[in-house]
Amino acid sequence: MKLTADFLVIGSGIAGLSYALKVAKRGSILLVTKRQIDFTATRLAQGGIAAVSSEQGDFAAHAEDTMVAGVDLSHREIVDMTVGMGPKVIEDLINWGVNFSRNDQNEYDMTREGGHSQRRIFHTKDATGREIERALVAAVQKHPAIQVLENHIAIDLITEEKLQRNPNAKNRCLGAYVLDIEGEEVITIGARFTVLATGGAGKVYLYTCNPDVATGDGVAIAWRAGAAVANMEFMQFHPTTLYHPKAKSFLISEAVRGEGAILRRRDGTAFMADQHPLKDLAPRDIVARAIDHQMKKYGDDCVFLDMTHQDADYIRDRFPTIYETCLSYGIDMTQEPIPVVPAAHYLCGGVQVDSYGESGVSNLFVIGESACTGLHGANRLASNSLLEGVVFAQRAAEASLQRLATSKSDFPSIAPWDSGNATNSDEEVIVTHNWEEIRRCMWSYVGIVRSNKRLCRALKRIQLIQQEIIEYYWDFHLT
Repeated sequence: MKLTADFLVIGSGIAGLSYALKVAKRGSILLVTKRQIDFTATRLAQGGIAAVSSEQGDFAAHAEDTMVAGVDLSHREIVDMTVGMGPKVIEDLINWGVNFSRNDQNEYDMTREGGHSQRRIFHTKDATGREIERALVAAVQKHPAIQVLENHIAIDLITEEKLQRNPNAKNRCLGAYVLDIEGEEVITIGARFTVLATGGAGKVYLYTCNPDVATGDGVAIAWRAGAAVANMEFMQFHPTTLYHPKAKSFLISEAVRGEGAILRRRDGTAFMADQHPLKDLAPRDIVARAIDHQMKKYGDDCVFLDMTHQDADYIRDRFPTIYETCLSYGIDMTQEPIPVVPAAHYLCGGVQVDSYGESGVSNLFVIGESACTGLHGANRLASNSLLEGVVFAQRAAEASLQRLATSKSDFPSIAPWDSGNATNSDEEVIVTHNWEEIRRCMWSYVGIVRSNKRLCRALKRIQLIQQEIIEYYWDFHLT
């Protein structure tokens, strides 16, 4: 099967949905997502979206907090641009139907998280991502120009270079090959503009608070198509994930510490005062390393996040999702501390893009967590991710619409997917085994604290696994 669209959007989180809505009046859109449309990392975001609340707000302070959290490796011009667009993207989200929490005076209830010097986080209690995803999905589903293909996974990008046409021209993206998971068919999709909004790569680690779909596909297919990648070593580990044998990577929002929670050892000792002037509100990388150090030093499996000094009714009202989830595992956070451990959380690197989200491959835009925009540096400031997703959706939409208006060409002729001599696999255990081996290797050798010795061991193992995967990939039909 072959399909065409003016815009091919791969991924259905805040970045992909925002872009689709921005360009929907100017062309046809195919939006591809590997599970259901709302099965995304965006939906799991608890804390909120960082943005100065008005044009008179303190943009400089937000920018400075971002630079400090990023260990001064963020690109200042990108930081200033992103922070400056904050009020506009908040307005867009509200216009799309997002309901942010308000206080008793009917003003937006701004909260604070680690690394922030001020309260500047718009939130919907502790389920901000769920509310944003709900509103954007509703807007997308009722728009006639947007066709959604659920349970479809992008396999490879189609480029001029791969088709061996125009060898002297700049490499240009022409669409993608996409697997219809339920129909077991590879579809050829031709597009004038292709947008990767495929999220992060947390699932390459054994312990992560990311959803199962965060497997790094977008970064990988962009790299195979010739796009540059950058800062892949900067994987952010969230300090506080619920530690319980039956809990699958449930994140305890940074906002819990923003509202006064204290990290303690098993014996009740608070330890962050010795680590950073902001104590429990230090940036995530510092808190994650501090917890890792405490666990190794004292031989503990976890540390404890204590909010019991706060009013119980306030806790239940401010953090209803976290309270109910913890309670379902027998932990009453109003009466006892929450056991927590760090887990892989956010990819600060990704596909290298310009200030409009375009990669080195023409007409290929990468936005959201898949992209390395220069905003995050070595460590993302809390709640800057949702902001970045909407800002670069806006920027990518502006660039692609301007180009569409000046050079609307016919859809190129693209050959269908060729499976060659591939056969059906009867040994999918190889895939499962390789996947588990990668995740354990990454956690043990490429985790929160690294050494040259452990990294060299990881490299040797990954190279062996990579060769097995390449052989398997070409021998069998895709599933």
